[in-house]
Amino acid sequence: MRLKELSLTNFKNIPSVRLELSGKVNCFLGNNGMGKSNLLDAVYFLSFCKSFTGVTDRMAITRGEDFAMLRGVYERNGSEEELLMGLSTARRKSLKRSGKEYQRLSEHIGLFPLVMAAPQDVDLIRDSGEERRRWMDMVIAQSDAVYLDALIRYGKGLEQRNRLLREGCVDASLYGAVEAMMEMSAEVICDARRRWVEALTGLIERHYAAIAGDAEAVGLTYESHLNTPGATLTALLDSARRHDEAVRHTSVGPHRDDIVMTLSGMPLRRTGSQGQWKTFTTALRFAQYDFLRRATGMRPLLLLDDIFDKLDARRVERIMEIVTSGDDFGQIFITDTNRKHLDEIMSRTGSDFSMWSVDNGTFTLQ
Repeated sequence: MRLKELSLTNFKNIPSVRLELSGKVNCFLGNNGMGKSNLLDAVYFLSFCKSFTGVTDRMAITRGEDFAMLRGVYERNGSEEELLMGLSTARRKSLKRSGKEYQRLSEHIGLFPLVMAAPQDVDLIRDSGEERRRWMDMVIAQSDAVYLDALIRYGKGLEQRNRLLREGCVDASLYGAVEAMMEMSAEVICDARRRWVEALTGLIERHYAAIAGDAEAVGLTYESHLNTPGATLTALLDSARRHDEAVRHTSVGPHRDDIVMTLSGMPLRRTGSQGQWKTFTTALRFAQYDFLRRATGMRPLLLLDDIFDKLDARRVERIMEIVTSGDDFGQIFITDTNRKHLDEIMSRTGSDFSMWSVDNGTFTLQ
């Protein structure tokens, strides 16, 4: 899969742009705050119907404007497809695929797979389990529609149970009905997460070794209340009922799952240098790419936003070798403030690349 053309109107600090893109490497050079990352966020928006940075749709519209338009022309499975997204301050966002509007945006997730590596990735290490669950759900949902459906159903059940707790409900039959729905979804969710973490562990080990070039051992461990043999969500919820009634929210279940990331057997969030953290998260994104490529049968778009910062020259060199050699990676988008990095990348790719300089939302082909 590749993005052939991208057009934006009133998106963040980009008033208007239309780019015809290289099928291999697209580089965006400029100082911080000029619009490089915003362009990548627009590409992310077209795949996930939301911003990578977590800002609201309204904040993605240029200040002082009432709407924003994002248009992408893709080559996907041998056919050309157009995505057209509209953001408005007055109504909900819309997304059309080849002229037909989605009634449920969740139906779009996974059809145009994408992996983005950015400075915010360190949040996967240092933040709470919520950040890691969000990432885990986003990746698995791109390759498994059943998982996404189970996730949505579990979320609705969780919301209903929490409402009962807040209202002080003591009717066991009401809890039983809601918890039965949650139980069915939880089995699907936890089984998919367990298999995914197992698959990803081998992939990140290989990529971390390729970037770091040393014997540092990395690992991922899936933590869940349902990991105990014979554990069921119904039993867990029942045993936690008194506690949950006191705190007025559900304290056990897949919404509390987490992933422990380790380096040389130690929790990564408590050890490691900035360079090791950056190496780990980059390897994690490359492992995510491998997983999606195998699961979807397509090569996702790869967006690398300022990933060379805090890495020594040796690790930068190895990352460039990984993304530019062979056919493992498809179309790549890279932003940087350092012209040297981008020139070295382009020298490896041959003729199929494009470079733009970015200044206050204006993109100039070099």
